[in-house]
Amino acid sequence: MSDTFESVDLDRLRSGFGVKWGLDDDLLNAWVADMDFGIPGPVRHRLREVVDREDFGYPHWPGGDPVVAAFEQRMRDRYGWAPEPGRTRVFTDLIQILQVVIEHATAPGDGIALHVPNYPPFLASIHRAGRRAVPLPVLRGERGWEFPVDARRLRDEGCTMLLLVNPHNPTGRVFRREELRAFADAARELDLVVLSDEIHADLTYDPHRHVPFASLDDDTAARTITATSATKAFNLAATRCAVAHVGHEGVRRELDRAPLDYFGTPSLLGRVATVAAWRESEDWHRRLMHRLTRNRDLVADWSRESDVDCVPPEATYLAWLDFSRTRLTDPAEAVLRAGVRLSPGPEFAQHTDVVTKPFARLNFATSEALLLRVLAGIDGAVNG
Repeated sequence: MSDTFESVDLDRLRSGFGVKWGLDDDLLNAWVADMDFGIPGPVRHRLREVVDREDFGYPHWPGGDPVVAAFEQRMRDRYGWAPEPGRTRVFTDLIQILQVVIEHATAPGDGIALHVPNYPPFLASIHRAGRRAVPLPVLRGERGWEFPVDARRLRDEGCTMLLLVNPHNPTGRVFRREELRAFADAARELDLVVLSDEIHADLTYDPHRHVPFASLDDDTAARTITATSATKAFNLAATRCAVAHVGHEGVRRELDRAPLDYFGTPSLLGRVATVAAWRESEDWHRRLMHRLTRNRDLVADWSRESDVDCVPPEATYLAWLDFSRTRLTDPAEAVLRAGVRLSPGPEFAQHTDVVTKPFARLNFATSEALLLRVLAGIDGAVNG
């Protein structure tokens, strides 16, 4: 399997187990947040070593969990944040982390504040847990997307937790330090637990810089659970491995009281892939960002010539498309009829009163040739 980014093999994509290309053989799929590229060569090499050794017994880590060590080193080297030792746990994915934190940091009926639009599984998880999603509507300003926080409203709504997604999905915005400071001030004022989803941090475009929320100050670190994974930036979703740094002492004690195997454990292969991604795959990642930057610029150029509006994302390989100026009342459905599958806007505001029907999310992590076909399909739907 090639790890180049100039072309993708649709036969390979359609023949696998992935949901992105597995629903319909006739569509161009630009929805689920998987990349159409392969995986880093070092990841492939380390996984093959395990297979060749037939090394599938119960794992043993005499020097400590290698995922934890790789995470802590990456945070120090890449973002200048030194996670407090002994507070990092390994989970299967960020949805599990959110569900665990909800159950151990909030009570049924509590409000959980988050910016909307937002990642659909997060909204669904909050609803299923019997908590209330308290939306902080994302606003379109003169300089792009704006992310307000209203401490009075959060108090009135009975919020006990703030969920940050930074970089933001689906808009691709990278929060500025002053914005994070405003969120931290509100969390301090209301004594909120903060879950900071930073899984897209490694997909930040120059000149923007990701700032870990827990790195702001000691008080912020002491109320924050930082969640991340190598799966998004290194195309490893199926390996099911994520980490949570639990800065909040109350949540940490609750988790420590749980039975040893209550949360399950990611597989050996997930750990091996994660460590190889974070420690050995920088060259692959550099070339990936070059390709994604070109694709992001291609989408921006297309949008300027189209009735479809798009603020270029500052991170992620996702574009939040605004069809308000077109005649389409259900953009994702109209584009689907034109042969392209996008993620429907309403999914990103479910269980809230925020209106996102004029929007759809585009995944542009593919080859330039395939992306051009996707954009042509959207044009076909828009122009009738």
